[in-house]
Amino acid sequence: MTIEVRNLSKSFAAFLALDRVNLRVETGELVALLGPSGSGKTTLLRVIAGLEFPDRGEVLLDGRDMTAQNAPARRVGFVFQHYALFRHMTVFENVAFGLSIKPRRERPPTSQIQARVWKLLKLVQLDAQADRYPSQLSGGQRQRVALARALAVEPKVLLLDEPFGALDAKVRLELRRWLRRLHDELRITSVLVTHDQEEALEVADRVAIMNRGHIEQVGTPEEVYHRPASAFVYEFLGNFNLFHARLNAWQTGSDALGDGPLGGSADRPIVYVRPHLLHIERRPCGQNRVVARVERINSAGPLVKVQLATDTGETLEAAISHDRYAELQLRKDDAVYVSPRELKAF
Repeated sequence: MTIEVRNLSKSFAAFLALDRVNLRVETGELVALLGPSGSGKTTLLRVIAGLEFPDRGEVLLDGRDMTAQNAPARRVGFVFQHYALFRHMTVFENVAFGLSIKPRRERPPTSQIQARVWKLLKLVQLDAQADRYPSQLSGGQRQRVALARALAVEPKVLLLDEPFGALDAKVRLELRRWLRRLHDELRITSVLVTHDQEEALEVADRVAIMNRGHIEQVGTPEEVYHRPASAFVYEFLGNFNLFHARLNAWQTGSDALGDGPLGGSADRPIVYVRPHLLHIERRPCGQNRVVARVERINSAGPLVKVQLATDTGETLEAAISHDRYAELQLRKDDAVYVSPRELKAF
């Protein structure tokens, strides 16, 4: 089932949560809505679900205008951040709940309900916990129960609102990989809300990056990370160094600076460089460099993070391999030469 929103706007009192949003999700696609708090991503998800109604615009499911229809009519599955499981019901009863409360003429026979619930519990790897209660499960297991319950009613669309937000980092990593495998198996059209950049880039087929009620860019994880459409997208998707530098200090040609106009004034453009794209040398090489002093070194983790201060007073962060760090033998207060391997300017 396709999802399409057209010119969608939604306000809460004086706050404009959505501002003429357009988005299309193809059948079987998993799209992540990514953005900071207050960017409108959860509001957009709730409007798609039929839990909120827009002030203007349309919501289409498989080409049918469902803007005025409520959530049950849209046949969507919704997974919340805080599980919303029934504490007095077992895992099995929680998953079966949506099927068991259907109107009599739509309700499957008990044997079919039981067969479907067991199939889903095996799918989410919780069949051994069928008789347990939510209080007896870990956070990750509860979230898998919530997902199985959403899938039990055979939704046309699966909507997930920060489903792993309440979990610790290790469990989040395990579950998002598990979710991707599950989606590849089921191929249900899905929309995932998250503020975690790494989660969105790893799980989604495409990412819609939201800011102040509108979508800044939609594209594959590779497109939005390597070819950001705006300064906001570049800044939101990871660490960066920002230079209010004179153009001749970073002169590498117009192609390296992007196709759009330079930020800042004509002689002081705003230039962005990712930490892992900064090259450190002991001796000057070429013209494209600045002089810096080592302020701090953090060698914990897969890359060594080096904090630098330029001779113009700017602070930079470079990320280099441990092999390169050993080769350079950097120490605090060492003078070095820094050059970018890739620049972006907006």
